[in-house]
Amino acid sequence: MKTTHVAAAAAALLFSAAAAAQNMKPGLWEVTQSMKSTNPETQKAMAQMQQQMATMSPEQKKMMQDMMAKQGMQMGAGGAPGGGQTVRTCVTKDQAERNELSPQRDGCKMTQQARSGNTMKMAFECTNPPSSGEGEYTFVSAEAYKMRMTVRTATKGRQETMNLDGSGKWLSANCGDVKPSMRPPAK
Repeated sequence: MKTTHVAAAAAALLFSAAAAAQNMKPGLWEVTQSMKSTNPETQKAMAQMQQQMATMSPEQKKMMQDMMAKQGMQMGAGGAPGGGQTVRTCVTKDQAERNELSPQRDGCKMTQQARSGNTMKMAFECTNPPSSGEGEYTFVSAEAYKMRMTVRTATKGRQETMNLDGSGKWLSANCGDVKPSMRPPAK
């Protein structure tokens, strides 16, 4: 389902942004996001996906958790308010100190990034699926941020816009079993 790919690309960028802010604490972060689409079919598919996740067997949940762990993510306890998702990700010291957004998803790149005070604005483009967007992150402290992102793509030849709202909060200096999710910076 293409919607899943777009959601994964947006989530990858969201997680990358959590690691990019100057003065953020390294360690285990919990990222919560909710997404709304202008396409009624996509909204319906996202609602169905949430229902399916809620009714997964323990074996299916384990498979999903294992797949996410390979990408450096772990599902948090429960879903986010409003049908969103909560995911845990590990931010290394190097990632927290670097003031750049490095998409972990192949085919995605930052096209601009600017930071002023506690606000960072960014834009991105992805090739698979073709999509683009921009976002704004407001850093409440070294342990918390809020974000808004707009993602534009085409589904079945029809233009679609998805709006994401989210937040991140630092949980612990120790990531436990959660591995860092970002690729190292390009040399």
